[in-house]
Amino acid sequence: MCGILGVVATSPVNQILYDGLLVLQHRGQDAAGIVTAQGPAFHMHKGGGMVRDVFRTRNMRALPGFTGIAHCRYPTAGSASAAAEAQPFYVNSPFGLVLGHNGNLTNTDELKRDLFRQDLRHVNTNSDSEVLLNVLAHELQEAATNYKLDPATIFKAVSGVHRRCRGAYAIVAMIAGYGLLAFRDPYGIRPLVFGVMDTERGPEYLVASESVALDSLGFRVVRDVAPGEAIFIDDEGNFFSQQCAENPTLNPCLFEYVYLARPDSVIDGISVYEARLRMGESLAEKMKREYGHLDIDVVIPIPDSSRPSAMQLANRLNIGYREGFIKNRYIGRTFIMPGQGTRRKSVRQKLNAIGMEFKGKNVLLVDDSIVRGNTSREIVQMARESGARRVFFASAAPPVRYPNVYGIDMPTREELIATDRSDEEIAREIGADQLIYQDLSALTADVSSVNPAVTSFEDSCFSGRYITGDITSEYLAGVEASRRMAAAADEREAATQLDLNLEIAD
Repeated sequence: MCGILGVVATSPVNQILYDGLLVLQHRGQDAAGIVTAQGPAFHMHKGGGMVRDVFRTRNMRALPGFTGIAHCRYPTAGSASAAAEAQPFYVNSPFGLVLGHNGNLTNTDELKRDLFRQDLRHVNTNSDSEVLLNVLAHELQEAATNYKLDPATIFKAVSGVHRRCRGAYAIVAMIAGYGLLAFRDPYGIRPLVFGVMDTERGPEYLVASESVALDSLGFRVVRDVAPGEAIFIDDEGNFFSQQCAENPTLNPCLFEYVYLARPDSVIDGISVYEARLRMGESLAEKMKREYGHLDIDVVIPIPDSSRPSAMQLANRLNIGYREGFIKNRYIGRTFIMPGQGTRRKSVRQKLNAIGMEFKGKNVLLVDDSIVRGNTSREIVQMARESGARRVFFASAAPPVRYPNVYGIDMPTREELIATDRSDEEIAREIGADQLIYQDLSALTADVSSVNPAVTSFEDSCFSGRYITGDITSEYLAGVEASRRMAAAADEREAATQLDLNLEIAD
């Protein structure tokens, strides 16, 4: 889950890319980067932190050009420091090439070996995005004749990427002196949409992770990039597209609609907001069938992504809807913060309860999902401290029981509160009097009903079914071992920093 942008315009693009990254900030808070092209030259600035902290006026002035790409990073399985793995990445052979990636490859180790032994290419980081960049560079070299590129040659190279790479990937890239390339994996797991703006000097094109970026920047949404499709826009603004994969199928990530995407986005023809409204409706129907005995005084959402579901649930149950928590807008999304310690600390900094909405009441708290359980546990405790008589908890998503390997930070089963626990055990873990989960079949129907043409979803974190068909128990064990090692390293670094701080204080 990262945010990516690519633009070909008739005027400087640095401000467009910066503004677009701000709109996509919810997709990654760890690092940000922009690369612009001016003729055959690239201009890059990137670093760790939020978009507003990475870029200063002097940095923006150093990003000239009418074509560019941008990325905001969200740490995924096996990732290291923000500074080391900030994107976009760059290689200069055989063509100047920069790339930003949203997703996660599942055959990274195999590709690294092939790149080193067969393709004679070197990878400097642990990032699968750099691996993908080098695979693309090699395929361009193999496809090009006399080191010349045209759209057909570029699409041939993308076909080679699809044959070699497995997993989830939505890509924006620039080829020096040629133009902007964007493509999506053959399963269509991660989102990618493009739009156009007509100007007096000709059309301008924008590719982004979510439609909200196009809306806010004044671009008209054309359509989503199809699974396996590549689009290429040359430096003169000429547009080309081609299907580059064999037997592509559309399987968008179900968790995008539950939590990841902004509610005002439309992904693969599905309004995120409308999907969340329908989640609330079906959850209300389940409560009527199975939990009609609960005496609920008020429905309170956990801000922000659960609001549409909570409002619709309250309407269907004919129960009052109230805002019980105030959110600090200057604290990031706790789910995408690296490290458990950081997440726990940030929950109470992020949310504060309005006591009068809880005192003496039986409250139904509604959240979009329960992943690790840290936020849920703290929120239930806050409700009780504010005087709630009983606290019920409803999740608009089913139990998250399995790791996600396609770009969401759910790599280990022991971190997921629902793994090997019953609903009653989870309720006890988070301190709730009753826990109500959405059913997976209902969730799938809710999202699909907004666009019946989409019938299949990537739902592995709920079902344990991995759409790419290459995920084994050995693979998951390896990812989990890597995760534990990274967590241990983080703890050692934190302990060292604490010792340094104590020494300074003394």
